[in-house]
Amino acid sequence: MKKIRNQMNRMCGVVAGKAMEVKRKLAERSGEGYVDTAVKILIAVVLGALLLAGLYALFKDTVLPTLVNRIQQMFNYAG
Repeated sequence: MKKIRNQMNRMCGVVAGKAMEVKRKLAERSGEGYVDTAVKILIAVVLGALLLAGLYALFKDTVLPTLVNRIQQMFNYAG
């Protein structure tokens, strides 16, 4: 009986310690690690979208027509 009581007391101590740790974490108001990560992700997405839009505009207007002309000239070889 005494062994079971000791085990129960140890388990209660562990559970109480974990509960205090959770309570302390929930009481934190710093938000460090979440807000700055969200801002970094948002900046990366916006910059990526701008880069893709710029590349698409460049390839659509400048590179692709020139490339199509060169390929057509290459296969229209009449020699």
